[in-house]
Amino acid sequence: MNDRSTNLKSIRPTIASAQVNDDMSADECFQNATLRPIIKMQNHLLTLVFRNYIAKRKNVFYDLSLQKQMAYIENAIHKDMKFRNSVKGMIIGQFTIEEYQLYIQNSSALNKRMMNIVKERLVSNIQLFQLPVAKAV
Repeated sequence: MNDRSTNLKSIRPTIASAQVNDDMSADECFQNATLRPIIKMQNHLLTLVFRNYIAKRKNVFYDLSLQKQMAYIENAIHKDMKFRNSVKGMIIGQFTIEEYQLYIQNSSALNKRMMNIVKERLVSNIQLFQLPVAKAV
């Protein structure tokens, strides 16, 4: 393994629940061994990117109910191709050469898995997207 691959893998978090075994499909193995650790590692960046996405769209997110905020996140991830491609790039950029070669063999299905994990991560962190309460002086 080259230095880049070794370095990339060494900084990824370990996810105990993301097991890989012989009974899993190749896509599920890739999801658990590669996508989940990368997305977890990129969590803070993904949060900041989504905050910027909200701001660029005039902060309408903050006026929505919780259910509509979750739908807003889903719409951003699944329907806004510019945002979706930007997020994919943040994740794919963390692949090793070997992982990228596996990814391109079934990128469509892996993109769906990737975007669903990102969506779930943003939804689970939805409290981070609330407007800060002004401090009384």
